[in-house]
Amino acid sequence: MFFRWIERNPFFMAAWISLVIAVAGLIEIVPDFAKAARPVEGLKPYTVLELAGKEVYKKDNCIACHSQLIRPFKSETDRYGDFSVSGEYAYDRPFLWGSKRTGPDLHRVGRYRTTVWHEAHMWNPPAVVPGSIMPAYRHMWKNAADIETAYAEAVTVKNAFHTPYGPGIRKGKEAWEKYKPTVLAQARKVAEEMKGTEGVSKEEVLKMIDSGKVPEIVALIAYLNRLK
Repeated sequence: MFFRWIERNPFFMAAWISLVIAVAGLIEIVPDFAKAARPVEGLKPYTVLELAGKEVYKKDNCIACHSQLIRPFKSETDRYGDFSVSGEYAYDRPFLWGSKRTGPDLHRVGRYRTTVWHEAHMWNPPAVVPGSIMPAYRHMWKNAADIETAYAEAVTVKNAFHTPYGPGIRKGKEAWEKYKPTVLAQARKVAEEMKGTEGVSKEEVLKMIDSGKVPEIVALIAYLNRLK
């Protein structure tokens, strides 16, 4: 009787159809949406060194020319790799999707570029990519990355968003001093993969790290290597 009455009343028939479609849509969409919003399997938070490198990336406005979002089109995936999914950005605050590509997308750059390539490219882009209009970033070898602020960011994100950093990430100057060798160890590992440039030798980079400072170029490369 109910369905016969519905069929005889166009307004209520339209309302009923809309309700059924809405409920069915929610049942279908919400579980997948919730799953997509979670970190993808195996994703880990950025290390403090990588966070420092991300700040260098933002400070020097790399986002003005490079995106970090691979669209689900064959022309994109053929060139850059798998298209990006939302769960990959779970620990990005902020995300750096970008909207302009004067240079290539960098979301998978860690898969096909090496530390040595980045080192040579940042020192003299046209020597590595003929015809490149990208400027050189040689100041990154002299400037020290702000790893202490990156650590403070990690502490804030851990407490505010429950990001699963290890127990060593805690508030306080003493906690930072205890954790700092971990950051320097990762920086040294990156620097040991470098070959040196015509202007700054590998030994000079290592010496700077041993003094307790991390060159911006090392932090940036650590961040770019993370993008996979």
